[in-house]
Amino acid sequence: MNSKKGIAPVQVSCYVEPVVGLGHVLVLPLSSPPPCEGAMSRKLNTTIALDWIGGRKKMETGDVIRASSARLSSSNIWRNNPIEVFSRSSRGNEEDDEDALKWAALEKLPTYLRIQRGILTEAEGPTREIDIKSLGWIERRNLIERLVKIAEEDNEKFLLKLKERIDRVGLDLPTIEVRFDHLNIEAEAYVGGRALPTIFNFCANIFEGFLNFLHILPSRKKPLPILHDVSGIIKPRRMTLLLGPPSSGKTTLLLTLAGKLGKDLKFSGKVTYNGHGMEEFVPQRTSAYISQYDLHIGEMTVRETLSFSARCQGVGPRYEMLAELARREKSANIKPDPDLDLYMKAASLEGQETNVVTDYILKILGLEVCADTLVGDEMLRGISGGQKKREMMVGPARAFFMDEISTGLDSSTTFQIVNSLRQSIHILNGTAVISLLQPAPETYQLFDDITLLSDGQIIYQGPRENVLEFFEHMGFKCPERKGVADFLQEVTSKNDQEQYWADKDEPYIFVTVNEFAEAFQSFHIGRKLGDELATPFDKSKSHPAALTTKKYGVNTKQLLKACFWREYLLMKRNSFIYIFKMVQLFVAAFVTMTLFLRTEMHRNTVTDGGIYLGAMFFTMIMIMFNGFSELSMSIMKLPVFYKQRDLLFYPAWAYSLPTWILKIPITFLEVGVWVFMTYYVIGYDPNIERFLKQYFLLLCVNQMASALFRFIGALGRNIIVANTFGSFALLTVLVLGGFIISRDDVKKWWLWGYWFSPMMYGQNAIAVNEFLGKSWSHIPPNSNESLGVTFMKSRGLFPQAYWYWIGVGATIGYVFLFNFLFAVALKYLDPFGKPQSVLSEEALADKTAYKTGDSVELSSREKSFERGNESRRSTISSRTLSARVGSFSEASQTRKRGMILPFEPHSITFDEIRYAVDMPQVLLFTTLYIFVYLVNIINLHCKIIRK
Repeated sequence: MNSKKGIAPVQVSCYVEPVVGLGHVLVLPLSSPPPCEGAMSRKLNTTIALDWIGGRKKMETGDVIRASSARLSSSNIWRNNPIEVFSRSSRGNEEDDEDALKWAALEKLPTYLRIQRGILTEAEGPTREIDIKSLGWIERRNLIERLVKIAEEDNEKFLLKLKERIDRVGLDLPTIEVRFDHLNIEAEAYVGGRALPTIFNFCANIFEGFLNFLHILPSRKKPLPILHDVSGIIKPRRMTLLLGPPSSGKTTLLLTLAGKLGKDLKFSGKVTYNGHGMEEFVPQRTSAYISQYDLHIGEMTVRETLSFSARCQGVGPRYEMLAELARREKSANIKPDPDLDLYMKAASLEGQETNVVTDYILKILGLEVCADTLVGDEMLRGISGGQKKREMMVGPARAFFMDEISTGLDSSTTFQIVNSLRQSIHILNGTAVISLLQPAPETYQLFDDITLLSDGQIIYQGPRENVLEFFEHMGFKCPERKGVADFLQEVTSKNDQEQYWADKDEPYIFVTVNEFAEAFQSFHIGRKLGDELATPFDKSKSHPAALTTKKYGVNTKQLLKACFWREYLLMKRNSFIYIFKMVQLFVAAFVTMTLFLRTEMHRNTVTDGGIYLGAMFFTMIMIMFNGFSELSMSIMKLPVFYKQRDLLFYPAWAYSLPTWILKIPITFLEVGVWVFMTYYVIGYDPNIERFLKQYFLLLCVNQMASALFRFIGALGRNIIVANTFGSFALLTVLVLGGFIISRDDVKKWWLWGYWFSPMMYGQNAIAVNEFLGKSWSHIPPNSNESLGVTFMKSRGLFPQAYWYWIGVGATIGYVFLFNFLFAVALKYLDPFGKPQSVLSEEALADKTAYKTGDSVELSSREKSFERGNESRRSTISSRTLSARVGSFSEASQTRKRGMILPFEPHSITFDEIRYAVDMPQVLLFTTLYIFVYLVNIINLHCKIIRK
């Protein structure tokens, strides 16, 4: 007791209740009831010092301890010296009390509001309550920095904290077990000379395909086995490495497990997720297939690419899980870590343009340095190929199938990516199958299970620790200084298998893939796998949120917002194209003004009307050609569209609608430049109504042309094919438009083309708008009709005034028709496949022999399964000689063993090699000559039009 100030500690039991909105604390004695039942009041043991200074009662609170998950005992407080208790009453305790009051106020909110708000703690400044959707870029970056400061060291700690919070309230994370049983996949291909890429074969294949479709002629394609009788289990919380030599069927297996197998392949067997067939859920959204090819939009940055992917895929079951987590924590009186709570809430709310998950992925994959760099492509400099490979799925999928993700990456980067995935899979109960080509030993050690595939058959599937044991059981041993992954991919090769033969006392006999697969069935790992496959998965153990049944991740409104956002962003990045088109129209309009100058344009005869009609025809050509750029721009984005369409990011119409709607304002500007520059200078009818009607008509024609070329691009799917069809379509439209060939001169069997030509309606409408004007209303001599009507009848045009609105209506109808066909083509057409490689009859016979050999030895497989784990010696003696590919005599066994090279090594030396090409001076003069020649051609063309 401090006798100088007369302060004596007094222990008082009371309730502490925060007064929301006032920033004060209401202290009630224990005898008083709480203000309301169920309030977030806590009974605290508080030391109150009373001091009478200047006739005023002063009350101080010392060493107030707040309870987070349980009530604290008061004995610890009173063991301290009273003076020390009051000396520790500092700013830190006041901030803790303020944080507790803010959290208590947050807990009073309903669950749906509580999930949208969090407590933001920053290094500078006080803590504050914040709306999750209003988190800025700097706040998200600081949040990720506090949670994961160094990705290699702190990522696992962060995931463990996240898992600990979920386990503390008894929530179970969804898990997915993938099973595939007796998979058989075949393709059909031409063999021998018919597989050669010749013009004759191309035409013959199309003709035979058409006859085969009509069931007139049987197909001459031969079945090519890719996977044969493949069975296995991909377990959750385990990393599975898929190994195999090239053309062994790894990509086909991953596509089959992810539900993305091509329609042109014949499939038999069964693939299940947690015992449910593929038809019971949406596998494209339940799992994520990551291809080995880089398909990205080069004009977007890395952050924008990942953000768009996250917006389209949504949050999955994360929102429902967080809501249940918040309810359980509130009932258990648990206060989570503020930063962790803020991250989980930000990751669970959909509809955000930028998500905190994107920043987290950029952090752990080492992409922060290039997050705001353009991805780039062949024509645009961007990030490196290795950085493109680090673009991972940021969606809610829990099963990952990754195909050759290490291509283009160094070993350290591959190790970092695989290690991050391993931590996520082990802690958050994910499922992953990763195919790697020659992984480094340290990367190989990160995996739990190994699946070895060769010639379409599984040779081994099981724990990594037992794979060498199996091959030692077969008589092959991995050298000490040899990587295990390289050994596994070479031990089945005809050229490399002999060097790994362990028993030198026995003659080496090549072991085929069939024999490896058969021996694995009798190996103890194979028998255990067979027993697990024989036991069906208990569907009652499947988590309700494990499998996704919705086709798209977010609702239609959010999908449209995301697609509109990306299209608008791409338009800004490609603004040079639109500016160039505007300048091009400006120059062409200026040339047209000087060519058809009104001082030399008369309205006296029918010939004068032909000159005006030529000017209008040239206007129509320029407006239509201005939309030709849509063809190439659409084709450039098609590969990315097909990838995201197959992953169910968005439907085809959600992609096509923004490309149409957002181009309309640009059409207003482009057409406005042309009409405002040329209308009065050329000398069209000086009537404001007819001026606006021509402007509106050209708007519709420009939109129709853009939609037409977008449709041709989606139909062609290749820049060469689309340009060919686009030029042909434009030529057909121009010829049958009514200017080059009059309606009266069109043959009867071509009249249907005249009526179907969009150019005809536009040409007739713009002619009616001009030639029915006041400037053409005078009646020439020897005629009872106006000059405008007389001229239109002479050129086969319809002279009635309502044909303007018929032309406008038809053009608008074509706008909707071509945009609709554009969306239909995007939905139902697939990209052109790769050209078939030349397949010889011998190679097909070898692959077929493997398959037929398996079918013959089915009974022996069952017998070997019953015999159990026999020695390899008895296994070798049971094989037939016909199944062996080669044998070696005892003399050949005495040769020096080592790497068998399929070629004879040679040495090449070179010294001081120089290579240079001088630029010929005549090239400059040739370029100037061509330029002058083109200018003369243009001038000659203009003179012909005027005549």
